[in-house]
Amino acid sequence: MTTPSDQELLASRARLPQHVVHRTFVAETVILNLRTGKYHGLNPTAGKMLEALDSSPSIGAAAPGLAGEYGIEEAAIEADLLALCRGLLDRGLIETSDVDPA
Repeated sequence: MTTPSDQELLASRARLPQHVVHRTFVAETVILNLRTGKYHGLNPTAGKMLEALDSSPSIGAAAPGLAGEYGIEEAAIEADLLALCRGLLDRGLIETSDVDPA
């Protein structure tokens, strides 16, 4: 499997696969991979990013809202989203797909 470029990843849609569940708490978001039985913890900012990814049509589309919420430049948020998504992909905690051209 080839690693997608930053632009390809930003243009794709990220979703939790069926074998992954998560729960958000005050101090962290906990993600459980039911296939491996491994828990993964996300800090509150990464948890918020995961939430934004779930409701956005693409990874890149999540950046403007997060940038506004945190008062950070959109390019910096995109870099953080890319790093988060690559880490989650490596652990099998998200899947990406092409965005439907609707």
